[in-house]
Amino acid sequence: MSVSSIPGRRRRLNKTQKLSVAGISAIAVASLSFSLVPANAEGKPEAQTPVSAAPVALASVAGTPQVKAIQASLIEQHSTAEQLVKAADLARAKEAAAVKAKAQAAAKAKAAAAAEVKARAEAKAKAVAERTGTQSASRSEARTPVYANNLDGWIREALDIMKSRGIPGSYNGLHRNIIRESSGNPNAINGWDINARNGVPSIGLLQIIKPTFDAYHVPGTAFSQYDPVANITASANYAADRYGSIDNVNSAY
Repeated sequence: MSVSSIPGRRRRLNKTQKLSVAGISAIAVASLSFSLVPANAEGKPEAQTPVSAAPVALASVAGTPQVKAIQASLIEQHSTAEQLVKAADLARAKEAAAVKAKAQAAAKAKAAAAAEVKARAEAKAKAVAERTGTQSASRSEARTPVYANNLDGWIREALDIMKSRGIPGSYNGLHRNIIRESSGNPNAINGWDINARNGVPSIGLLQIIKPTFDAYHVPGTAFSQYDPVANITASANYAADRYGSIDNVNSAY
């Protein structure tokens, strides 16, 4: 008997199986009853001595070896079917558990893969940012000029600042006036002219006095007459305002 033939049956003998056993018992009783009435060889009825038709007790029939064997067979078949049902339920449970475990493993693997992709993207972005930052810094450093700490470097730095501020002047114009005024000495001081006598001596490369330096100081440079670049840019700014350009100055100004 297969499992499919008894779907949903209860695990003990149900009503139908009980009725089957009862039916088998009834058949056994009937068989015994027929065996009590013999037929003659020619098929003609003979005079019979009346026999008492005493009913056969059902209990005595049910207790015969044949009925017991049938009952035992039915019980064994039911037990076998019950075991098959249990085995099928267990197999389905195992299959469901396997499907669930597989789904969980797939979800975990997918999440791990997504995390790895994200980590790689973040690492790549960080590397690009660092590389770009380094390259930008390198380019910035490359664009930032380095000036020599001498007259040539001071003039060139002053010219770059003057250009950014719109102050006119050339290398030759600055160099010529610096040599005439201080011979290129940023610490030169005039202690004998009228300005010196008035207490405001001319100082630095282009011999500028303090009131003029303060009035024409260029933002971004040191606030000192002795600073070469600050002295040049302030003097050039003053000359541009008064003479149009330091290039137009050829004597004391």
